[in-house]
Amino acid sequence: MRVGVAGVGRMGAAIAARLMEAGHEVTVWNRSADKVKPLADAGGRVAATPAGLAGAVEAVVTILTNRAAQTDVYAGASGLLAGDARGKLFIDMSTVQPHEATALAETVQAKGGVFVECPVGGTVGPARQGKLLGVAGAAKEDFERARPLLDQMCRRVELVGPVGAGASMKLALNLPLLVYYQALAEAYVLCRHLGLDNTWLMEFLSETSGGPNMLKNRGPAIAAALDGRDPGAANFDVDLICKDLSTMLAEAKARGASLPLVEAALAVYDAASNEGWGKRDGAWLPAYWPNHGKR
Repeated sequence: MRVGVAGVGRMGAAIAARLMEAGHEVTVWNRSADKVKPLADAGGRVAATPAGLAGAVEAVVTILTNRAAQTDVYAGASGLLAGDARGKLFIDMSTVQPHEATALAETVQAKGGVFVECPVGGTVGPARQGKLLGVAGAAKEDFERARPLLDQMCRRVELVGPVGAGASMKLALNLPLLVYYQALAEAYVLCRHLGLDNTWLMEFLSETSGGPNMLKNRGPAIAAALDGRDPGAANFDVDLICKDLSTMLAEAKARGASLPLVEAALAVYDAASNEGWGKRDGAWLPAYWPNHGKR
């Protein structure tokens, strides 16, 4: 299948590489041209504009930072919808509020396109391996059309309702994890004086009732950050986490609710970003807080 990927940051690039590996003819576009070079070197095609990308493919996958980026990439003068979009499949994996996903769907459908939102749980490694967790919002027939592609990107994908439902579920998926990074940092404050090996400590905590699945995979990298060693490349950086937490607060406010844990966690992530941690992985927060959270 001829598939386009618009937005090849860390996640988009991994998804594009996965689709190429699965045998698709993949065309990519990104605002920063340097990010498409590794994919071009691997055999991917490069479009000069989103419109050029959409015109060359049967299906488009987008994973964009926020609603402003969606509007620009989809509806701009050289956007994905600038040409003939009739019957074309658009799969958006961005993390936005539900009403923003709905607005994008209406824009695509007004041009005759088929729209499926499918934000995903997982980072670069699972994206590259086709092991993301997808939460789709779409009409059932549109979801079934998109499913063959989604199954190649996700180890599990579920239709959770109409467009907007996927966005709601994605915010719900991310919330416990992002709050947990700060919870882990605070737990570490209580036991670091014991001088235990941090690799052992992360493995042990992963076996407890409060330890999430994430610790089993990322525990060694978190231990490296705690030890002052190189933990590797960032997958989900602090600045993006601030954006997601702010999106959760905005959505809760729109629903007449408050999220006090999210508010408290966001304050820590904001402080970390202001102190130069913005591009570091949020999972390294336990290495930040013990030295910056003193009373």
